Amino acid sequence: MARLLRDLHGVPPARRSARFETVALARWPDGRELVARGVVEGRIAEGPRGDGGFGYDPVFVPSEGDGRSFAEMDPGEKHAVSHRGRAFRRLGSMLRDAGVLGHAVEQREG
Repeated sequence: MARLLRDLHGVPPARRSARFETVALARWPDGRELVARGVVEGRIAEGPRGDGGFGYDPVFVPSEGDGRSFAEMDPGEKHAVSHRGRAFRRLGSMLRDAGVLGHAVEQREG
């Protein structure tokens, strides 16, 4: 993070665009797979803010938010807009649509 901020020193906020992206995948032994992608657009702040999260969370400010960095958000707020949350919610939906997730839950509960 220190190197990123050093490299971006003096770069105007409008030119500090950034993106986090996650790919979540479920693959079966026969080679079938489901792939879900989650993306969140944002920008890199001029310095770290907040105590939560990890990695680049203190300097990543999502475009969809209210101007806070991921590290300034509580875990639920971050999960609602995060790339990981989006990818795994999509994968869960795809697994339900394929009849895989619902079936596994029914077996566990029954």
